[in-house]
Amino acid sequence: LFGGAAGPGKSKALLWEAIRQANEFSRVDTLLLRRTFSELESSLVAYFRRDVPRDLYTSYNESKHVVTWINGSTTRFGHCQNESDVFQYQGAEYLFIGLDELTHFTLKQWQFLTSRNRCPVPGTFPNMAGATNPGNIGHAWVKALWVDRRAPAGMESAAQYDARDYAFIRATVADNPIYADDREYRRTLDALPSHLRRAFLDGDWNVFAGQYFDIFDRKRHVVVLGPRGCTNSHPGGHRPPGRAETIPEDQSADCGEVNLEPWWPRWISIDWGFEHPSAVLWHAAAPDGTVITYREFVQNHLSPRMLAAAIAERSAGERIQSIYLSPDAFARRTSEETIAAQLERGLTMEGLPGPDNADNERVGGWMLMYEMLQQNLWLITTDCAQLIDSLPTLTRDERDLEDVLKCEGDDVADAARYGIKSRLEPGRAPMAARIAEKITAVDPTSRAIWLKKLEGEARRKPNSTAAPRRWHV
Repeated sequence: LFGGAAGPGKSKALLWEAIRQANEFSRVDTLLLRRTFSELESSLVAYFRRDVPRDLYTSYNESKHVVTWINGSTTRFGHCQNESDVFQYQGAEYLFIGLDELTHFTLKQWQFLTSRNRCPVPGTFPNMAGATNPGNIGHAWVKALWVDRRAPAGMESAAQYDARDYAFIRATVADNPIYADDREYRRTLDALPSHLRRAFLDGDWNVFAGQYFDIFDRKRHVVVLGPRGCTNSHPGGHRPPGRAETIPEDQSADCGEVNLEPWWPRWISIDWGFEHPSAVLWHAAAPDGTVITYREFVQNHLSPRMLAAAIAERSAGERIQSIYLSPDAFARRTSEETIAAQLERGLTMEGLPGPDNADNERVGGWMLMYEMLQQNLWLITTDCAQLIDSLPTLTRDERDLEDVLKCEGDDVADAARYGIKSRLEPGRAPMAARIAEKITAVDPTSRAIWLKKLEGEARRKPNSTAAPRRWHV
């Protein structure tokens, strides 16, 4: 992976790498890709036509966008606008594959293309490269593979990930002799909003254009679970087996500490999946209204019975009040029963409550999560590594800027949304919205007064449920 910031010459680097490898070996094929054809024409193809001397190649097929070099090798310019467009390269073999603006591609597209990265010519070393700025739909998986150097969410063969296969060449405008001393271009980057400046000028992978949770800060919102642990039956901070890998110590050194008291209300939220992973989160509410998400479990290919057993094992000794399950599980079936019914049977056999239909109002849920982070009313412990990784990578949907764009690995974020939105007032979005409006009060006393008033109003209404006491100060 090359780049990370604006201006170091990423696209031209990919172009000339493809040219170099095609000319180093005779009768090999190389491939250069952009997500859309218009992007391809305005970047890689335009640079080829303008910068590559005509005497270096035999021909350029305008309709197929294929360059034939003097030694018989080729370089093909292509695009993959739709997810399935990668299959047009099935059966081909490419010594080198370069993807410009790699974060515009999905993990599935990347993984399929790796199967095309092969070459029978002796002495060759098949390889791939990407060039990109932070952001867009593929930000999370690209950041995981090259920056964080770990398997990303959605990678089925995560155990086969080897960090030695991935090299990140970080580059900024200062590394490009053409623009390094260009004061006007530097001033343009300096004038960008802070999050864009950090992404395009510094190549900061923790902030980027289109980021939804742009206020998420590990030092502010991530805490370490204290020595009293997370259950009232595991003294000394002992935790049930099978918990997710925690944040490395060097990343959590500046985090605060939180202890969960046994009497605090606790609940679970689940985003069901089979091929996609099921994501389970455990939450607790402190007396001052703060929600602490303290445990996660993310795994695919679990039946409802197996998932129920895994949840029960990790909830041992805890008093779980409610479980909120993604609405699709109440409709989908793997037998005569729905997923929700099968899960309920497994949970109740273990002494846990059956699942309630989670509030799936997306825009209101994301906004509420954003506001709670803004008001420091939501903390996440270091045991929830995948949730912590997921939140800052979520981007706005261009078709609805108030919504989050669906992407690979967003299952755990959806589970968080169910847990936050449903707990305020399950199934009653208007009341949840009213409570969300009132918790903007910075002063704890004012917030408590408003919530007390809302609870009183709810009690006076027939067939209504009181505003949750867990939000009281």
